[in-house]
Amino acid sequence: MEMAGYRPRTVVSGGPLELAVMWVGFPLLGAGAGWLLAATTGWLARLPWVPFSDLIEWLDRLPEPPATVGAIAVGVLAGLVIAGIGTAERLIVTVDGAQAQLRRAEENRTVARVDTRVVFLADKHLVLLDGDGAELVRESTDLPATRLAAAFRSHGWGWADDDPHRSAYRLWVPDLPGLPTGADALLRARERAVQRDRNDDARELRRELGLLGVVLRDEGKRQYWRLTTRAVAHGPERPTSAEREPDGR
Repeated sequence: MEMAGYRPRTVVSGGPLELAVMWVGFPLLGAGAGWLLAATTGWLARLPWVPFSDLIEWLDRLPEPPATVGAIAVGVLAGLVIAGIGTAERLIVTVDGAQAQLRRAEENRTVARVDTRVVFLADKHLVLLDGDGAELVRESTDLPATRLAAAFRSHGWGWADDDPHRSAYRLWVPDLPGLPTGADALLRARERAVQRDRNDDARELRRELGLLGVVLRDEGKRQYWRLTTRAVAHGPERPTSAEREPDGR
């Protein structure tokens, strides 16, 4: 007999092994890299093309064993920093029959099953779509598709093995007809953000496009787009009479 308010749930994460790799493996790799650097500074200092040559020469002049101990300590510290970043950025997915919770660092998002039509993993992103085909959630993840599929299916969610709208995407080029008013300008801005690796700006512009009913899929630096069924039903916005040219077009 179930306790009041309790719902069986499934948690999908990297688990203890992932944490062990990050908090043990990365510091060990850092220590090894530090020891290797200390052991080869004399050889590296003689190479004319090696980067940071001034730093290498300075390290080579340091006395031993403090130089090696210091290099190993710095490597361990760098490994711990990377482990901390990796732990904060890993995605943890908790699924039950009513909702899905996606937690990363201090961000915690909850999506109701009743609002979700289909869930899938595509291009290393976990995506939840609503009944109009709009994205409720898009989160990058390295979690195995088999575990995610089993978690969602076991609680009655609609899972697809790939994006069911993949064939609807079109390559975006400037001034392409069929887009809602304002979408082309946002796509131009997002193209610049993607080219300059400004990921935060690209994510924000994706959200703005979603409000217009435009869903994106990236392939490298290229943007592909489709419209949600709600946007298709309304059709692209037309200029008002005040915005038309004098000849009425």
